[in-house]
Amino acid sequence: MIRFILLDIEGTTTDIQFVHKVLFPYSAERLADYVAKNIANIEVQSALASVRDTVQTEQGRAISDEEAVETLLQWIQDDRKHTALKQLQGLIWKDGFEQGHYHGHVYPEVPKALEAWKQQGIGLGIYSSGSVQAQKLLFGHSVAGDLTPYFSHYFDTNVGGKKESDSYREIARQLALAPGEILFLSDVEAELDAASEAGLQVTQLLRDGQVAGSKYPAITSFEAIQLPLSASH
Repeated sequence: MIRFILLDIEGTTTDIQFVHKVLFPYSAERLADYVAKNIANIEVQSALASVRDTVQTEQGRAISDEEAVETLLQWIQDDRKHTALKQLQGLIWKDGFEQGHYHGHVYPEVPKALEAWKQQGIGLGIYSSGSVQAQKLLFGHSVAGDLTPYFSHYFDTNVGGKKESDSYREIARQLALAPGEILFLSDVEAELDAASEAGLQVTQLLRDGQVAGSKYPAITSFEAIQLPLSASH
């Protein structure tokens, strides 16, 4: 039986355009000013140190804090999944959510599905390249209200990359579940490949006209997931 549903965000619970057209530009416009105003913040210092270490390792050169900010802005354009960038973006997005500059998008059927799954006794969690803080902000300030009570676990790149099978093994370990008791929902086939290799059940989301691959079950809405769930789904 499926005992836990692990959810991707972009293209699964949330329109990818919200992330790329709203959140990314918001962080890019405010990153330099945010770092300058919060340079004494230990989280900001930690993120900058991580950027400097990465550049030193990859390019063999030492950079200043100012150059670290320039690097971060380039990583936003490149959509690089670097933990330091996601950490800073989460801090900046927190301000935006709390000031009501935007609300987290979720597809219309998502809240009802979360409620139905929870009523079935199925555990729910999020796995995203965005930081845990950013995940909680998006669902805590969603267009459907505060959805965070539905989720017991949040995972980000601290458990590993989403296209690496070991990341899903680590998630199963932390959940104290057999991999086959977890259903992972994502729109990205490479993520489904990694999760499937680790033994998880997987289903692909096809949002906004996305074309299905041939490997996995595919659905266009959470409403297509039939309860009760079984490992043969």
